[in-house]
Amino acid sequence: MLDKLKSLKKSALALRTKGGGAIEYLVALDIGTEFVKALVAKINGDELEIIGVGRQHQEFNDMQAGAIADIAAVVRNCDAALNQAEQEAGVSVRTAIIGIAGELVKGTTTTVRCRRKDPKKQLDLEEVEHIIGLVQERAQTRAKEQLAWELGGKEVEIRLVNSALVRIDIDGYQVTNPVGFQGKDVEVQLYTAFAPMIHIGALERTATELDLDLLAVAAEPFAVARAVIGNDPNATTSAILMDVGGGTTDIAVVNEGGVQGTKMFGIGGRAYTRSVERELGISFNRAEELKLALSNGRLPASKVPIVKAPLEKTLDVWTSGVELALGEFQNVDHLPYQVWLCGGGSSLDLLMDRMSQSRWHADLPFTKKPVVKHINPDEVVDIIDQTGHVKDHTFITAMGLLRVGLDTVQTQDGSKPGSVRERIDRMLRI
Repeated sequence: MLDKLKSLKKSALALRTKGGGAIEYLVALDIGTEFVKALVAKINGDELEIIGVGRQHQEFNDMQAGAIADIAAVVRNCDAALNQAEQEAGVSVRTAIIGIAGELVKGTTTTVRCRRKDPKKQLDLEEVEHIIGLVQERAQTRAKEQLAWELGGKEVEIRLVNSALVRIDIDGYQVTNPVGFQGKDVEVQLYTAFAPMIHIGALERTATELDLDLLAVAAEPFAVARAVIGNDPNATTSAILMDVGGGTTDIAVVNEGGVQGTKMFGIGGRAYTRSVERELGISFNRAEELKLALSNGRLPASKVPIVKAPLEKTLDVWTSGVELALGEFQNVDHLPYQVWLCGGGSSLDLLMDRMSQSRWHADLPFTKKPVVKHINPDEVVDIIDQTGHVKDHTFITAMGLLRVGLDTVQTQDGSKPGSVRERIDRMLRI
């Protein structure tokens, strides 16, 4: 089982650097449907300082449903964004973290209960590692079965991209540090995210073409969660995080600092633009201009109802997608009432108004009316922007990727011994 765990760790796209020296800089690539964003950051102890920012628009056919559709085109766009960021930073950075999204990325919390042969024996780190291996193996089997069902029985090769400890109970008693405890029954809850090899392979090829050392690939909703939680083992953050991109909406539920699971569905900002395009019989670019003008208050009053009507129809479908996704979180007693949004697709005023003012939440297990807001960059833990260009919620995912990168570096170099719980958490990130 330990060999199986080691194999899973390797498949998590752990540290691979061409040089052997210490890593001083990281670059995060958020390859979105509409834009590629690149952030160059300097590692400063437990903090990251953003010193370079790049942004490049993607063409319509470059991405589909959050995944790369044209590798050559995406490489060109990434190269342009990287050049902007590196010029501002004044350094050339090769160590990269890339985000992965799309409906076929599966993130869930899996629970495994183990009955120990010798309840009087104290738990040690090796036994905990063995149990975690069992959880990861079961989660991988479940993810493959779910993907096969969604694809009509087609077998899909998948790879673990992220893993994080949610909870450990011993004989029904929750512990933060299991080592040294005695007990008969050990229950472990573990968040895992798996992605199809075809999507991961496209990202690896993109990194190779850009001559980047791929430090990690991270499920983007997990990266957003890492951005707002940070490395505090006593974190009590509970929130629903929604990253509304151009092609997909990614949702993460965080409960008391632990990622309970992630869901993704294929409706984002482009779906709204396409609805205006179809209804008004105009070009996609003109429809995008009208959509943005509506949100910016620059659309003539006479055109507001005409543009608003198709957007409202798509918003109905999107809201239903949110309800369905959140309804699948059956492992939580109730959903956090804090709802934090990021991503360019959440810039639509109609969307924020719908989330804040309608009763979309009525049939979901909330204990009170959700409070909806955008995540601001200054709320991201331990990441400081030195450029002045990271100004809004559209950069949160890229900042979260930097956070995952720092986690991975600290895991690899052993720079933070920390508590046993922290050691387990870092063990899961490699």
